[in-house]
Amino acid sequence: MIEDPDGELVKGVAAGDPAAMRTMVARKLPRFLALANRMLADPAEAEDVVQETFLRIWKHAGGWRQGRARFDTWAHRVTINLCYDRLRKRRDVLMAEPPEQMDQAPLPDAGLTGREAESRRVDKALLGLAPRQREAIILVYYQDMSNQEAANVMQISVDALESLLARGRRALQKILTGDDDE
Repeated sequence: MIEDPDGELVKGVAAGDPAAMRTMVARKLPRFLALANRMLADPAEAEDVVQETFLRIWKHAGGWRQGRARFDTWAHRVTINLCYDRLRKRRDVLMAEPPEQMDQAPLPDAGLTGREAESRRVDKALLGLAPRQREAIILVYYQDMSNQEAANVMQISVDALESLLARGRRALQKILTGDDDE
């Protein structure tokens, strides 16, 4: 059995050690926040999701068993599932009344540099992908996971992950180039 790099830390969290939880937050917060931001494209919602992720880690750390799955895989899956819950709620919420007029304020990306604008454009395009394709691309390209790690988080085979990545890249290219001629 391979030793999980977070194993001892998880044991400390499970024992109720506040210092272990602080270390866990310091270690995992940037990655979970980046993941939630990419999935939701809403920093406030992403922060809420990550806070809920850490609450679940605090409550359920005692139930995690080393050797069944890496802790990081489980925690990423929790974050992704919470993001999907938020995305489903967004879809279910309809406006009671449409706005009377279009907002005349400048667009949010009006003052961005070229690189920032391109990054926002890609983030927006990611939201246009099928959810599983977006998840695969974010895990591999933005969370820097290997294909095997991402496949484990998504609970699919590496071949299935690679298929999602290929389809996601093609769809992303179409969205970004405006090429819908197929």
